[in-house]
Amino acid sequence: MKIYLDNAATTPVAPEVLEAMLPYFSRKFGNPSSIHQYGREAKAAIEQARKHIAKMLNCAPAEIFFTSGGTESANLVIHGAVYDLGVTRMITSKIEHHCVLHTAESLFRRLRIDCVFLGENGNVDYAHLEKLLSSGEKTLVCLMHANNEIGNITDMDRVGELCKKYKAYFFSDTVQTITHLPFDLQKTPVHFITGSAHKFHGPKGAGFLYMRSDAMLKPMLHGGSQERNLRAGTENLAGIIGLEMAMIIGYALSKKEQPEIKELKNYFFQKLKNELPGIRVNGDFENSLPKILNVSFPPGVQGDYLVQNLDISGIAASAGSACASGSATGSHVLAELNVPEGRSSIRFSFSRYNTKEELDEVVGKLKEMMQQKDSSR
Repeated sequence: MKIYLDNAATTPVAPEVLEAMLPYFSRKFGNPSSIHQYGREAKAAIEQARKHIAKMLNCAPAEIFFTSGGTESANLVIHGAVYDLGVTRMITSKIEHHCVLHTAESLFRRLRIDCVFLGENGNVDYAHLEKLLSSGEKTLVCLMHANNEIGNITDMDRVGELCKKYKAYFFSDTVQTITHLPFDLQKTPVHFITGSAHKFHGPKGAGFLYMRSDAMLKPMLHGGSQERNLRAGTENLAGIIGLEMAMIIGYALSKKEQPEIKELKNYFFQKLKNELPGIRVNGDFENSLPKILNVSFPPGVQGDYLVQNLDISGIAASAGSACASGSATGSHVLAELNVPEGRSSIRFSFSRYNTKEELDEVVGKLKEMMQQKDSSR
């Protein structure tokens, strides 16, 4: 693959991350539960990673639990809220990730689901959220920090203050925003957040759950006493080291990197508008992550046709969320935004490894494909 523009789905592992992980596949391979030197060395590395991650998020190390990623963490939170915290209602939105929506649906006998209104561009209607919260029912609010398909950012502090006012629990899926936006968990009133290393140049299968000390849950996986009895099973040692290093690098580069990625996004969108009339943004361009740009094409241009032909040319992009690939139902997010009938969409997502020269090539290829499509009619 020559040009990779699907970084919201997954990112390439950074060379420094791979280098940090390699010793834990060979010389430092011990089981962290073993009491001999190999085990103690592994355990110490995990606890060091926990401390580093907690420091970056400004929370206590005891509030960080290592998991396989966002989906497992979301399941743990939503099931735990119902069975351990006594939650009977969840407030969410119709554009959440499926790991939230499908988990909530699986608990339909125990959990009532209310969806907050969304504005025309997909932003949360905070007045409606407060109205829903005012009922006083024991509630878990699940609103993602940034949407994985359109990039819209939710004001976590504003939602958190509303949840605090009405004594609701607040869970935010922050998988897309770790290392991309700053966090201060001592100030933001949120009970649970999640991270997946592969979204910020770390390995797949490694992630974490932040669980505030006043909202501790019981285990969903039973077995050993790993992760302070919350998550049984031998820890993914190399993955945790990769997660730690990816976060360290991501936050070290963030202040410089995020404006650069935003400049790439702005540059790319202007080129698209200039070269391909009829392009429009899905979501709120100004209130969205720098790394995500979702655009719809004029009627008659099929998104799958464009994505497949980009792929043939060595260019990777997405016609929707990677988690829904192969599904014939289309994007539930774009359906809620009422993208006009006949318009297909592509999500382009950027990273520190992309360049303007690559984006020029992508625009040129799209223009060529659309001209070929027009001439074949």
